[in-house]
Amino acid sequence: MPKKLFVIGVGPGSPSYLTDVAKYAITKSRYVIGYKYTLTIIKDVIDKNKQQVSEITMQNQETIYNDVYNKMAHNDYCTVPFTGDVNFSESEVVDRLLEIFGDDNVEIIPGISSIQIAAAKSKVPLDKACVITFHVSGDIEGKKMELIDAVVNGKSVILLPRPWPKDPKKNFMQSDIAIFLRKKGVDTSSIKVCVFEHLTQDGKETVFKGKISNLEGKYFDPLSVMVIDQVKRQTYLQLVS
Repeated sequence: MPKKLFVIGVGPGSPSYLTDVAKYAITKSRYVIGYKYTLTIIKDVIDKNKQQVSEITMQNQETIYNDVYNKMAHNDYCTVPFTGDVNFSESEVVDRLLEIFGDDNVEIIPGISSIQIAAAKSKVPLDKACVITFHVSGDIEGKKMELIDAVVNGKSVILLPRPWPKDPKKNFMQSDIAIFLRKKGVDTSSIKVCVFEHLTQDGKETVFKGKISNLEGKYFDPLSVMVIDQVKRQTYLQLVS
């Protein structure tokens, strides 16, 4: 049997949002590779007496992925956990893991994302919103135009901002977004917004509610989600002819 990889979503922060299928993947794996924050979410599922756990950073992840792959026997399993849902805002890493392990040897297990939690808490349904992630390392100009189009056309937007601590010029956080929209001619003083920080984390979760213009000059944690609320509620009663 070839080397197998589980790529799993482990929820936005609280272990309560870790699914049973994700737990099964972790316990089945001899190797677990993840970022510090993500490993903290699953620490109660890991057995360090039986499993080899590797903590990675942006700088060493390529080396560790390849080292672990080369160590694995042909019947070994490895799990790489990602915060939230592995299918959202993680494609750059997942694509590399597919290259290393091969598509047929990788099973992707979705998780509950901060986007889903923010949608529920703000009561902005996903099917009436534009969902955007700026949490990527590549160019985001196209995504900025997508944001403008959505807002100008009256759509709600649920988004992940872009923190870039090593180069603040690349930041596209809540204040930057508010200034960007205003400079593009949007009346930011009239549009409702929510910002959720540390979603599902007991004692740390916060919510800011106001108008987009109120975000200018305000700092929010990198672990945050922004919801631009332009929902026009419509019940099934209004659709009955």
